[in-house]
Amino acid sequence: MAEPARQLSFDGFARLKLFWALSRTPHGLLDMCTPAFAALLWLGAFPPLNVILIGSLTIFAGYTAVYALNDVVDYRVDREKAAAGVLAAGTSDLDGLIIRHPMAQGLLSFTEGLVWTVFWSVVALIGAYILNPVCVVIFVGGCTFEAIYCGLWRVSPYRTLVSGAVKTSGAMAAVFAVDPHPSAVFLIALFLALFLWEIGGQNIPNDLTDLEEDRRMRARTVPVSWGIERAVDIAVAALTAAVLISVGAFLLSPLHHREFFALVVLGVGCWLLIGPGLRLFRKRDGASAMAFFNRASYYPPALLAVVLLGLMAA
Repeated sequence: MAEPARQLSFDGFARLKLFWALSRTPHGLLDMCTPAFAALLWLGAFPPLNVILIGSLTIFAGYTAVYALNDVVDYRVDREKAAAGVLAAGTSDLDGLIIRHPMAQGLLSFTEGLVWTVFWSVVALIGAYILNPVCVVIFVGGCTFEAIYCGLWRVSPYRTLVSGAVKTSGAMAAVFAVDPHPSAVFLIALFLALFLWEIGGQNIPNDLTDLEEDRRMRARTVPVSWGIERAVDIAVAALTAAVLISVGAFLLSPLHHREFFALVVLGVGCWLLIGPGLRLFRKRDGASAMAFFNRASYYPPALLAVVLLGLMAA
């Protein structure tokens, strides 16, 4: 009787929450600040209104699709986790604010999840093509890397590198959406900053949180394969480098008073990333990792806020 009651609690309009859970929308909304930050930082100004409107829809569609794609590709593995009793209905992790893996828990069918993913993928592809066909290539590449990332769960801890590449794709596409010929040096700095933030502030802390679950399921994540000590060391080192390179990206932009705002970004990085990272370095436990993951998730919105302040100060 428990399962039908659980299903009824998501009838009607409330059922839409299951699709937002599938796309991890609470966390995704924070990540959607990344392409906005990247485009504005490179331009040093606001793009035309039509680019803002089409870009905003494309960003939402792209992130909604890619996060849902993770659960579609991982459906069998997630069902295995559910059968083993290692899936929680909700956690203090931003990814589980609504419910974790609703398809695997039988709250959405695989067909429903697939249709949802395909719909938003098509919307993202149309928007990307209108903005710049290069964005289509980047989006397809991001989806491909996301599928590869899922497939490497029981294969190699180096999957974290693939995760870093996926998280940079939105920002790369956003820059090309507003400028077909951006600076290669700026793109490299932006890529490295976000790549290292994802590895040190998102992927490894999230895997530390799921350490016992992953051990039971024979996963090959960084903490499982290389141990907690080394995983934390890598995370802290990656975040330190991410903050410093973020400062460099600001210095490479045409933003007015960029030197001042680069210093602001350094302070933001110390507050959101390095300080909490050092606490994780001292404690090295799952609770600290989850708190750190949540804190680091606010780095893209913070970067966007700094850029917006810079534009208003111009």
